[in-house]
Amino acid sequence: MTYNNLIAGEWLGGGELVANINPSDTGDVIGEYSFATAAQTQAAIAAARAAFPAWSLGAVQARAEMLDRIGGELLARSAELGRMLSREEGKTLAEGIGETVRAGNIFKFFAGEVLRSGGESLPSVRPGIAVDITREPVGVVALITPWNFPIAIPAWKIAPALAYGNCVVFKPAELAPASAWALADIIARSGVPSGVFNLVMGRGNVVGEVLAASPDIDAISFTGSQQVGRQVARQAVANLTKLQLEMGGKNPHIILDDADLDSAVNVALQSAFFSTGQRCTAASRLIVTDGIHDRFVAALAQRMQALRVGHALADGSEIGPVVDARQLDKDLEYIESARAEGARLVCGGTRLQRETEGFYLAPALFAETTPAMRLNREEVFGPVAGVLRVRDYDEALALANDTPFGLTAGISTTSLKYAAHFRRHAQAGMVMVNVPTAGVDYHVPFGGRKQSSYGAREQGRYAADFYTTVKTAYVAAY
Repeated sequence: MTYNNLIAGEWLGGGELVANINPSDTGDVIGEYSFATAAQTQAAIAAARAAFPAWSLGAVQARAEMLDRIGGELLARSAELGRMLSREEGKTLAEGIGETVRAGNIFKFFAGEVLRSGGESLPSVRPGIAVDITREPVGVVALITPWNFPIAIPAWKIAPALAYGNCVVFKPAELAPASAWALADIIARSGVPSGVFNLVMGRGNVVGEVLAASPDIDAISFTGSQQVGRQVARQAVANLTKLQLEMGGKNPHIILDDADLDSAVNVALQSAFFSTGQRCTAASRLIVTDGIHDRFVAALAQRMQALRVGHALADGSEIGPVVDARQLDKDLEYIESARAEGARLVCGGTRLQRETEGFYLAPALFAETTPAMRLNREEVFGPVAGVLRVRDYDEALALANDTPFGLTAGISTTSLKYAAHFRRHAQAGMVMVNVPTAGVDYHVPFGGRKQSSYGAREQGRYAADFYTTVKTAYVAAY
């Protein structure tokens, strides 16, 4: 079946058809997706621009009801859509369904935020003058999303964009268009006016280039690699386009001597390897103090060897395949690089064969790593983690902060003293104490520091900082 782009309220074919391949079974084609041309992308921007005046000033009740309908359909169809998500991206069925539920909850949350968009009234220092501070929509927003969360990340960008009165041009990742198309179809049937929401599937060097460079785009929200994020920024800054960039992490998780061993192993296992390690919040640097190091490594390896790696839709699968051949090759290259640099491969790291041809990889754990190794400096974006042995908490904290990234950081400890100190001194946007680094709620701010993030936070009420602009009005009473 062929799936087209949504531009100005019409479903239109593009310049080429690209097959969407199931990474659990490369013989399974989910569908053929029509990739938009540069001209079609320009047409989508123009449609959004034309729709903006009426949409931005429209009735908020209708907007809230529309977002609630979208959220309701996502929740009602979570099993069906979650299955499709797992089929195209490779995460387990439970994770696929959970992600779809999260997307539904996000839309319902922002349905409420439509009616909670407040302002301030302040007295002026000048007698007889009132000051009102309000928020207004930014305008036409381009949303560029990654393949690893193909329905949740689009949801947490699209929902606030529409809630606050913006018009949207949405470019999903090339690798996972099925979930994005399904979400766009739900939005199109929700009552959204023509041109308010547009879907342009396609390649980054075609669709992404047009969006990043267009003077008719008022704001760009991008989630993806640091390299592409910087390129988007360079193009957008020429037009002084408002930017929000989420560009990955090299997240640490500290395990102190006083940690509960079973809890620490469970947290590390989920942080590093679930979702096949394909999360920007994954903890791939496990920083362990001397007193617990050997016991932790042995216990974690034992748990890893018992993990069931298999078809994303198979009963009992705990880890699915890597998303595609290129990512698998990248993971294997990092594994070989770590071995060449002297790290000890404790377990995993080999390609696996299953009943169906797919991109299966046994999660890899390295010990005796050093801070300078590529494994500990660069984001692998796969089920590969390295253990760093340290003397004490102070050395652990220094290593945790020794990275150009700053998305999330975790610690396993029973010490209130160290937990409190870490919360304040970890150089990350999100800090986790005795919980996995990967996994955040939909109603709280998401984002990092340093080179992980640029611009306002995503999610929750903090999303208003990006999707609105503040207006200050002075009124004299005569």
